[in-house]
Amino acid sequence: MKRTIIMIVTAVSIILVFLLLPLILKKKNPSATVGPDLSELEYSEIFFENAYASIQLSGMLFLPEGDGPFPTAVIIHGSGSSKRNSVWYLSVAHHLQTNGIAVILPDKRGCEKSGGEWVGASLEELATDTLSAVNFVKDQQIFEYSTIGLIGFSQGGWIAPVAATESDDISFVVSMSGSALTTDETLIYDVTYDIAPYTYTFIAKLIAPINAKNLKKKEHLSALYPFDPIPYWKDVRIPVFFAFGENDKRVPVEECIDRLRENNLNQFRVKVYPDGGHGITDSRTNRVNEEYLHDLLEFIDGATQLIKIDPES
Repeated sequence: MKRTIIMIVTAVSIILVFLLLPLILKKKNPSATVGPDLSELEYSEIFFENAYASIQLSGMLFLPEGDGPFPTAVIIHGSGSSKRNSVWYLSVAHHLQTNGIAVILPDKRGCEKSGGEWVGASLEELATDTLSAVNFVKDQQIFEYSTIGLIGFSQGGWIAPVAATESDDISFVVSMSGSALTTDETLIYDVTYDIAPYTYTFIAKLIAPINAKNLKKKEHLSALYPFDPIPYWKDVRIPVFFAFGENDKRVPVEECIDRLRENNLNQFRVKVYPDGGHGITDSRTNRVNEEYLHDLLEFIDGATQLIKIDPES
């Protein structure tokens, strides 16, 4: 009897150790991204209207030194609320500003000084905010612009092709850590890696579809499903740059690249940055990857030159 009890206790102990092993070996959360603080930067307040939805929007204009005309990038936010002092967005905006590119960094609807509410808005509806920012650039008298392009961060990579297919005034598109898969496929991947640190990956993959189904019912997510970006990307006829960070836990990078190839979107520039994660950061400095920032400038300059050479392209 005593021997049986010892065997049962031993077996239970082994099972508990097995189940707790992922927690024991759980890696520390990555360090926060390092970059400029808003108080260190030069920008102007801007206000404009989304006439499509009768919403008053606001944001920041980062102008380079000089007289222009400047290539201009409109940034598209990722999921959730937006904060003006987000290091991720400011790192890109500041780098472009100091290298001769104007940047419009809007406040997401319902955030900071923008009216409306992003909760419950579809990706197509959010794209009208981006189109309104493009129209602001066209109509303003503050500076002279040469071309206008879009930089979609994360979820903004889904919004970007929607906006690009609705305007002839957009000359280039950048998707920074944006998924080329459907919203449903991406959510399951995302949820899997939220669960994975606390259990085994194969168990996380079994649980993820159930969790994803429940998450899709929440107000801030329900309007995003279903959505497939590929039909929109197929209609984009301007230069496109897809940038991914290796080991991204929010977007399945290899699957995204495969999806682009499967749909013959081989004309798009695609690059994966080693050890970059979702933020495409350098693990040594925790700053946005310098090689990516260099490539971004090169891409925008190339798109601008293309427009100068062939205005009908």
